[in-house]
Amino acid sequence: MDPQLPEPAPLKALIDALRRLPGVGVRSARRMAYHLLQHDPAGARLLQQAIGTALTDLRHCERCNNFSSEPVCATCSSTERDTGLLCVVETVADQHMIESSHGYHGLYYVLMGRLAPLEGVGPDQLQFRRLLERACDGKVHEVILATNFTAEGETTAHYLGELLRSRGLTVSRLARGVPAGSELEYVDAGTIAWALTERRGH
Repeated sequence: MDPQLPEPAPLKALIDALRRLPGVGVRSARRMAYHLLQHDPAGARLLQQAIGTALTDLRHCERCNNFSSEPVCATCSSTERDTGLLCVVETVADQHMIESSHGYHGLYYVLMGRLAPLEGVGPDQLQFRRLLERACDGKVHEVILATNFTAEGETTAHYLGELLRSRGLTVSRLARGVPAGSELEYVDAGTIAWALTERRGH
């Protein structure tokens, strides 16, 4: 069990804040807090400044919903991307994994989540209307659903597939080269490249 030593309120607040990071439990959060305060106060100040700047200066790209410092991000502004392909991913981390495969040269839309009715996350929370407007801009001819192969990701892909096909768009899904139950962030780039190449109609 963790020692129940009394902690000053600012220290406890820092530990609680660090625990909000994915995969960080109370022991890891406590170690991080102690390290920053005891061994790297300069790093702690950098972290504080970087988080503040990110929260203040970043926005969502008007076209792909990714984080951007400009109204339209560099990827969407690029003249070297295939504007006829739109790859839909759950998270920015998933987009980075697909990019690292070097097997895709189209554009993206980042959902910033996936359907999870039990958690209160539905189409309105994910702003599916924005995705439909983006996909129906007259340039996109194929939408690749690259949501994760989890129960929620599959539900999201099925729901979006029905919506997009009803508007006359070609819809494909990543091939099963990506293992079932996996998240793209943790899949190697070669597997993602193969899955993109072997995508199928959805």
